[in-house]
Amino acid sequence: MSKKIFSGVQPTGNLHLGNYLGAIKNFVNLQNEKENQCIFCVVDLHAITVKQDPKELKKNIRETAATFIACGIDPAQSIIFNQSMVSAHSEAAWILSCVSKIGWLNRMTQFKEKAGKDKEKASIGLYSYPVLMAADILLYDATHVPVGDDQKQHLELCRDIAQKFNNDFNAPDFLKVPEPLIQKQFSRIMSLKDGIKKMSKSDPSDLSRINLTDNKDEIFNKIKKAKTDPLPLPEQAKDLAKRPEAENLLGIYSSLKNQNLEISVSEFSGKNFSEFKEKLSEALTEIIEPISKEIKKLLNDEKYLDTILLEGSDKADKIASKKIKEMKELVGF
Repeated sequence: MSKKIFSGVQPTGNLHLGNYLGAIKNFVNLQNEKENQCIFCVVDLHAITVKQDPKELKKNIRETAATFIACGIDPAQSIIFNQSMVSAHSEAAWILSCVSKIGWLNRMTQFKEKAGKDKEKASIGLYSYPVLMAADILLYDATHVPVGDDQKQHLELCRDIAQKFNNDFNAPDFLKVPEPLIQKQFSRIMSLKDGIKKMSKSDPSDLSRINLTDNKDEIFNKIKKAKTDPLPLPEQAKDLAKRPEAENLLGIYSSLKNQNLEISVSEFSGKNFSEFKEKLSEALTEIIEPISKEIKKLLNDEKYLDTILLEGSDKADKIASKKIKEMKELVGF
């Protein structure tokens, strides 16, 4: 059965291994299933929920598009575009904001985490951006959305908003209620310096992450310095329960090799970390180095990247403008 898939990545720059294994690698697999229709969005409207340097944002939009393409997303097969070029996203977000309930947004745990202790100083955009995310998905009649653990709650909200809109305007099935696509055999990628913290571009230490622009020497150096513990590698996966760094590195290796964690554990059972780190570095280099070279090559051709985004935005606009027109008619505009 064919699926219509929508997903987006924020143009925050410096995309890393966590972004690749957690999202982009899966996008490529979904695209390569012939019956799927895929739309991948550089969600630049979401990016400005926190203050951005305009020049840096422009650069990051191109870099995200370059990363999509370098990782294997084909603009001839999938739509690649940036959100701000399709005005229907902003229009639909406002209409859906007037349908959504404050109580629903108050339950969003990610806002609490991102806003921190001083919620009064956070932007309204940061608070209401799950409604924009719902608009992104619902405009394209997406049937499925790839989500990680941190986005499940937002997709539930999207489903609630779609159902409420349909009920409020007596339009059954007008907004399609999307299903989550949760990756199997995926280990959440944690910091190389702390196995209980998520790998993040905001970490001040570059040694905490593998960037998708890193070269072979940088990858080997970072894995060599990655935090471990004094014990040899375990004999069974259940023995990783209280060893977050070992679990993270074995999880990364498993994801790269497309194999169960149990297989990776048995492969290195009883061995020391130096031997395992060598193999992990080789596996990382094999995947990341070609991506890194291609990103750098594409970034030298801004005109090509801008053309891809423009053409993708035209295709997206044709779909989204039809849907927003129908939404406006239902609302009474």
